[in-house]
Amino acid sequence: MFSFKYFLPNLIFIIALLFSLNISESTAQTSKFSNWETNLSKKSIDLDELIPGGPPKDGIPSIDDPKFIEQGEADSWLGNQEPVIALEVNGVAKAYPLQILIYHEIANDKIAGKPVAVTFCPLCYSAIAFDRTVNGKVLSFGVSGFLRNSDLVMYDRSTESLWQQFTGKAIVGDYTGTQLEMIPSQIISYRQFKEAYPGGEVLSRDTGHRRNYGTNPYAGYDNINTTPMMAGDATGGKLPPMEKVIGVKLEKTTVTYPYSITKKQKVINDRVDDTPLVVFHIDGAKSALDARRISQSKESGSTGVFSRRVKDKVLTFEFNNGKIRDNETGSRWSITGTAVEGPMKGAQLERLTYGDYFAFAWLAFRPDSIIYKS
Repeated sequence: MFSFKYFLPNLIFIIALLFSLNISESTAQTSKFSNWETNLSKKSIDLDELIPGGPPKDGIPSIDDPKFIEQGEADSWLGNQEPVIALEVNGVAKAYPLQILIYHEIANDKIAGKPVAVTFCPLCYSAIAFDRTVNGKVLSFGVSGFLRNSDLVMYDRSTESLWQQFTGKAIVGDYTGTQLEMIPSQIISYRQFKEAYPGGEVLSRDTGHRRNYGTNPYAGYDNINTTPMMAGDATGGKLPPMEKVIGVKLEKTTVTYPYSITKKQKVINDRVDDTPLVVFHIDGAKSALDARRISQSKESGSTGVFSRRVKDKVLTFEFNNGKIRDNETGSRWSITGTAVEGPMKGAQLERLTYGDYFAFAWLAFRPDSIIYKS
């Protein structure tokens, strides 16, 4: 016969054990936030997904008062083939050299009156620009020191909410669920930036911090045969995890264009949903994560993704004799989507939201992405 008096001590022990386990788990989760004022009760992820990356909060300092110089001054230390993030807003263009952002990951800036955060996560090779304005308030972002799927986790200095750099969405804190607006940008060579934007300014090395700019602290990381750092393989064997891809995000669909295809084809005319688009991938920029000195790195190429629709025309493009031309008018186009020669000279293709990423990172955050096959 069941006797409750014998069962009661065991029940109390089990409850106490479960309670202690919950306390331990809670303590483990919150201990890494001991110096934070983040509202941990609001979140869209499990806190265990946040992995300390080594440096603590602000251990990698963001650039909060960026200074810019003319191209002639930057020529003395920035190689023509070095990669820069090119950002153009309302006719104003700026270059953010990866040799600087690799040490800071975030630059809080303003361009053409628009507050922006220009970000770069070296472990994912993700360069993304965001509008820093949320509900009429301008936020300032810092590097949290946490990683998720090997990707930079940012935080805003108003509420200390945590934001995923790859998606621009807040994942922990008061802003949880809020989405930053992405601003189209691209990684091209410094020479290509100068050709496209002769009056464009360049982020200065005068950042307020002493760093060995021009060197790559992740030497050898951009290697298709290496293993992702602090992340698993989300590719499901579809692609080598460290292959670079061009990831394109449209309203309904995301598409993955592997570098192994784009580097060979140079130009890909495609249609996704109802959007006729073109992918450019031509020679130009070196990798920021190959050799110890970035200027000595391997060629990675420069990319761009644009709508093929110009007014009432849908153009098709080809790459011949080192130049991009459209078949309809024979006009020549630059890597930044500008017609530089021919009947359409001066026309600008609409920039689409895209980026260059390692495959493991892109597919971790965009697992349903269609993989383009030639």
